[in-house]
Amino acid sequence: MKCALLLATTVVSLACMAPGLPAVAETPVAARPAARMPLSRAEILTLAERVADYQLATMAGGEFPQNAALGTSDMKGWVQGALFVGLTALADHSDKPHFRQVILSRGVANKWELGRRLYHADDHVIGQSYLWAYRQGAGPQAIAPLKASFDQILAHPSQDDLIHHEYSAPGGAGCDERWCWCDAIFMAPPTWLQLAQATGDRRYRDFAVKEFFATTDMLYDKEEHLYYRDSRFFERRDPNGRKVFWSRGDGWVLAGLARMIPYLPKGDADRTRMETIFREMSAKLKTIQKPDGFWSPSLLSDPKTALPESSGTAFYVFGLAWGAKAGLLDRATYEPTIRRGWAALVSAVHEDGKFGYVQPISDRPDAVGYDDTQYYGVGAFLLAATAVADLGLEPARVPTKGAKRRR
Repeated sequence: MKCALLLATTVVSLACMAPGLPAVAETPVAARPAARMPLSRAEILTLAERVADYQLATMAGGEFPQNAALGTSDMKGWVQGALFVGLTALADHSDKPHFRQVILSRGVANKWELGRRLYHADDHVIGQSYLWAYRQGAGPQAIAPLKASFDQILAHPSQDDLIHHEYSAPGGAGCDERWCWCDAIFMAPPTWLQLAQATGDRRYRDFAVKEFFATTDMLYDKEEHLYYRDSRFFERRDPNGRKVFWSRGDGWVLAGLARMIPYLPKGDADRTRMETIFREMSAKLKTIQKPDGFWSPSLLSDPKTALPESSGTAFYVFGLAWGAKAGLLDRATYEPTIRRGWAALVSAVHEDGKFGYVQPISDRPDAVGYDDTQYYGVGAFLLAATAVADLGLEPARVPTKGAKRRR
């Protein structure tokens, strides 16, 4: 139960205990403007390295973010696993060797093992860093425990349904041996698809696709083109009667799709269906971006009054930038959205490299502030930064004073 594990007494913990509507701030704080938005590849990577180095330094010193959950210290868990996904992207782009070494060292320290829960998607995400290490020459031992775990799942697939119960209910969620919450789309299926590519074994691919579409059939709202966090939210509404779609939850999905689609062959029917969902979500997200470049913690809330939140925003910037680069999205249409989102993310970076405005661990929209950070938010930022660097944005043109307007 992610919510119950919060260490500090905050608005977040209050919202986690309440099974009803998300908390909203009465007087939102405006996002801080960035001093200067880096656009060149070198500038973007320098900023990404500074953010990553800050996080790695605090981890090495034993410092945890405020409002951290008990599972934050788990070196095989999802909180750190999502950070390591971002570190793999940075290691692919940076010429600084220590990012690569950190990933390899974590795998060795973990004995290349997944988390303790065999079926739980949250305990699969760290496997994506092991697969990266395998591709970097770490050897077959880097994926041997991962393969053994997934083979057990294939031999004995879960018979859970996808109905999500309250975490406080007897037995908890009751469905977490399947992907019954939208976060799982980032955590598990990209790991399965990458393992299929690494081994040439189609069984991992088929399992990932089947389970992804089962989750999608359950949680994807075909009218709003957004995913509910889980089945508990189907009938819930915010104080103004709007459906509740959690920004980071849908961020997990869009980023998960961006990390799944490349591992399916072009023209494949399953890939085509995923691409359709990706485009539908992207089009919706473009229309609901806040004026300050962030997306609201509750996506359909009033963008003029909603708090800035960076983890969902980072996943969206990553997904949209990747989609524009891959040709799934029209670049001219989406580049303004990406630029505004990137500027918002830059404004969340503190002078020392701390990445702020990250909503603490929860399962729904909640309060967030400039000083809030979490490991998974940094992972999302690193994904966004490297994708924007790949896009090659040019500085915005400023009309020359007195220039004649073309007709």
